Amino acid sequence: MRAVSAGLACLYGTLLLLASGSTVDINAVVLLPVESTYLFSMNKIRPAIDYAIQSLAESRLNFSVRYLDSECGNKALFHLVDISMLQKPDVIMGPVCDYAAAPVARLASHWNIPMVSAGPLASGFVHKMPEYAYLTRVSPSYSKMGEMFLAMFRRYRWKRVALVYAEDFEERTCFFTIEGVHFAFVGEGYEIHTFTIYEEEDHFDHIVQQVQEHARIVIMCASSQTIRKVMLAAHQQGMTSGDYVFFNIELFNSSLYGNGSWKQGDKFDVEAKAAYQSLQTVTLLRSAKPEFYKFAADMKNRSRHRYNLSPEDDNGVNMFVEGFHDAVVLYAKALQEVLKQGYSKTNGSKIVETMWNTTFEGIAGQVSIDANGDRYGDFSVIAMTEPETGNQEVIADYYGLNATFELRPNVRLLWANGMPPPDEPSCGFTKEHSATCKSCGLGESAVTGIVVGSLLGCALLLAFYLFRKKYRITIERRAQLHEVDNGKHHHLREDSVRSDLSTA
Repeated sequence: MRAVSAGLACLYGTLLLLASGSTVDINAVVLLPVESTYLFSMNKIRPAIDYAIQSLAESRLNFSVRYLDSECGNKALFHLVDISMLQKPDVIMGPVCDYAAAPVARLASHWNIPMVSAGPLASGFVHKMPEYAYLTRVSPSYSKMGEMFLAMFRRYRWKRVALVYAEDFEERTCFFTIEGVHFAFVGEGYEIHTFTIYEEEDHFDHIVQQVQEHARIVIMCASSQTIRKVMLAAHQQGMTSGDYVFFNIELFNSSLYGNGSWKQGDKFDVEAKAAYQSLQTVTLLRSAKPEFYKFAADMKNRSRHRYNLSPEDDNGVNMFVEGFHDAVVLYAKALQEVLKQGYSKTNGSKIVETMWNTTFEGIAGQVSIDANGDRYGDFSVIAMTEPETGNQEVIADYYGLNATFELRPNVRLLWANGMPPPDEPSCGFTKEHSATCKSCGLGESAVTGIVVGSLLGCALLLAFYLFRKKYRITIERRAQLHEVDNGKHHHLREDSVRSDLSTA
């Protein structure tokens, strides 16, 4: 009875505040790393959260934000527990790092507290129940990016792929990225071959040879310099003439992975430009919304003047900066709806339910959250369209809400023979026993030549046979005409003719 009475009192108090126009105090905890090397470090995200809260000034929600260093590890959980001994937060924002987010998400579900973040992005967080039931992700996860590849492969009728990623043994960003593709493909019966690149390797010929023996469609995640080395190795082995297609994943819209251009001002630029004709880059779909440019300029100004970020540390507006802005907006929108319905701000399950399966206007455009609490992902594919200059542009877009993969009109695609290549040779791969043709490893053109040559040979033999037959009949007729005139010479001529034919 006491619990019911307390709940009614809280509800009555909330309704009274709303009716009187008073503000509702929100205690928010943000868990992010202080270390500035991260794209989502604390001082890079704080300007976006400040911006979002200021935009909600008329919402009657008074945010009190406490920032805690997650260190991208167990400290996120420890700091959260320590601060909650005095007062539990109304909402948790972050962490982004997968290993730090997992225990925090479990605790949030146990405490009935909404957790909204621009991460974690790993596919394992797709399974929300029961451990991650209160986690809402406002940035597209790796599995959503995998769905984009799945739509593309269906369009081009590819069923075989090589996945290549760089392993760093720490954050394992590329491991989780490629895992998202694998997660989408594995249930569709695709043939998947996975290869690992270690950054300390100086040569990539061995990796490229392995790929060549198993697949023609290659999806990669690595630094821009590693991608360039892979493409140069592929070019040297004749894999960039149109029979193979390489995809590079770069989702974060930042310089973290380096300059992704083929042009690096070294002796390999000419080869790299030729090799990059077979490379396509997958990234987030960018918005041209006017408000976004105002936001980006404000972020740059706040980061350098209020939070003392140096130009080297300022990576600009990336998906995490956008995501945490939208996280504040989404939570505030859901909370207001819940309060209007007469529920308390402490009703975490109702707030989470309201945040899921909804669409709202984010800073860069429309944001749609699916029924599982994950944002639908919109992605673009960039490719070289001018081989003379090496210029690249967007050639296709994927819209996650409708699961549609659309080629952009009036874009020149550099497919060999004007169409995407098949995902395996007509005779299968030489290292496999499941070759689909029995031409002893000969190429399609060689087999065609053999067949045409055989037909021509048969035609020549038939013509020679008919000629011989006609020639023999002619000789025999001539012999009969001269038989009466000269018997002796007749016998000699007949013997000669028979001798010639038998010899022939």
